[in-house]
Amino acid sequence: MSLLKLFIRRDLADLHRENICVQVIGERENLASDIKSLIEEAENLTRANDGLKLVIAFNYGARDEISRAVRQIAIEVENGSLASKDIDNRLISTRLDTANIPDPDLIIRTSGEMRLSNFLLWQVAYSEFVFVDCHWPDFNRDEFARALSIYQSRDRRFGGLKQEVAS
Repeated sequence: MSLLKLFIRRDLADLHRENICVQVIGERENLASDIKSLIEEAENLTRANDGLKLVIAFNYGARDEISRAVRQIAIEVENGSLASKDIDNRLISTRLDTANIPDPDLIIRTSGEMRLSNFLLWQVAYSEFVFVDCHWPDFNRDEFARALSIYQSRDRRFGGLKQEVAS
């Protein structure tokens, strides 16, 4: 929690000056009020910024995110504002923390780990994955360039079949 406080107090003005929009994803209901206020301050201050978008996963877990989205939909069905027949992938996506953020094209997992660790489980359905052995603090421009090169070599089909070249 102290890292978030430090980040907002130290870096928020610079991010705003650089036209960066800050969005925090994750569960907020059980956070202390001072932490909630800091998150809201960062998002409100930078909401209209149209440069880069900085998404911070804070108190985030994908299973929790999906559970909260489903719970919200269930409440809407219970109170009659939504029919169960209208529940589809698009609707569920609109209830996730990342509703206004495009799904990632590339996930780079550092430290040699070969797992997602409860990260963006819904959103990565068609993402490409690159696993690198170096740890995050050592991940540099060269590692990033290698990951991008691997990504660029992939044949992205978004669930479709590979196109055969006619001879």
